[in-house]
Amino acid sequence: MKKVILTAIAVLGFVFANAQTTGFSKGDVFVSGAFNVGSQKTGDFKSSDFTLVPSAGYFVTENIAIGAKLGFSTSKEGDDKTNNFTVGAFGRYYFTPASQFSVYGQAGFDYMNSKEKPSDFKSNTIGGNIGLGMSYFLSNHFAIEATWIGLGYYVDNNGGHGAEKTNTFGFGTDLRDVSFGVVYKF
Repeated sequence: MKKVILTAIAVLGFVFANAQTTGFSKGDVFVSGAFNVGSQKTGDFKSSDFTLVPSAGYFVTENIAIGAKLGFSTSKEGDDKTNNFTVGAFGRYYFTPASQFSVYGQAGFDYMNSKEKPSDFKSNTIGGNIGLGMSYFLSNHFAIEATWIGLGYYVDNNGGHGAEKTNTFGFGTDLRDVSFGVVYKF
């Protein structure tokens, strides 16, 4: 019984010591992002999509990180193809940045340019979002994170030239919208 207790104490001590060397601190830089590839076929109808949105962040204080993202996505449904280019900025507040596990709040601002072919329809979307996330460090440099955007507001000009704008507001608690990713800290 003593061996079991001593082993448990040793393991907890190792985990605690390891947790002290992980996490974020002022001046840290991290990269993350989204990647998705998919396709679907029903009879003769085919659709496919591809998304790549890398992001990078910098800790300006012990708890606050600011960052930017640059993305491209494309989707094709039959003969129609849509390309989207995204530029965005975000800010995060980490509640316990120096620990192995941390929860953060995030606010972001995005600009997206879309172009559809063969119609050559173009539109621009501007918007903002607020959400929550958490990160868990697997080692000193790698962490996994989960982010949930719960509140968002976007304005799409629908191609401009007199077209009416589309305003979209969303608030949700749908946990199917949680995105998972890997973070690398320099």
